[in-house]
Amino acid sequence: MPARYYFHSLAFVLVACVFSSCKKDQTPKPRGYYRIEFPAKGYKQLTERLPYDFSIPVYAIATPDQLNPAQTDWITIEIPGNHAQIHISYKKIDHNLSLLIEESRSLVLKHIQKASSIDEQVFVNPAKKMFGTIYTLKGNAASPMQFYLTDSVRNFLRGALYIKEVPNYDSLRPVINFLSQDVIKMIETTEWKTINGR
Repeated sequence: MPARYYFHSLAFVLVACVFSSCKKDQTPKPRGYYRIEFPAKGYKQLTERLPYDFSIPVYAIATPDQLNPAQTDWITIEIPGNHAQIHISYKKIDHNLSLLIEESRSLVLKHIQKASSIDEQVFVNPAKKMFGTIYTLKGNAASPMQFYLTDSVRNFLRGALYIKEVPNYDSLRPVINFLSQDVIKMIETTEWKTINGR
């Protein structure tokens, strides 16, 4: 067969491939994320001797704060299944309530560059002498939720939720929503205690 025949056959096949591959426009698909399995909700009380008490998830472990061992009333709530921690710090008020509140607020504002918004919600429970503010941070902030609680005269408690993953709000949103319920439960169940007269 002449070479011209092979050339025409090859050209025909290439043209047919080009036209058959252009059936319709392809639409890019949105980025997908892995499905995350969550444990059943359940709560237990802290067992540590601390000047405060609250409920923590049954899938969490309370440990002394390893970064601040001198602060014996500071703890870390570890949630291993979600690579999360809730850092709890406690201070006695000594005519410095406004300073403690401002310090807490400034720690929230450190995340302002990464957060797309910061919502503040006032928390008040007069029966338990519990007053405070809950901060919800949206966007790629390292800490999606923080709070402080106080009785305004003696006790000041601060908490901050951290997820030990690269901050990506879209992929972490299910985890944040799940753990936010636990933080709210902690806040609602917090009570002040007297330990050894202090």
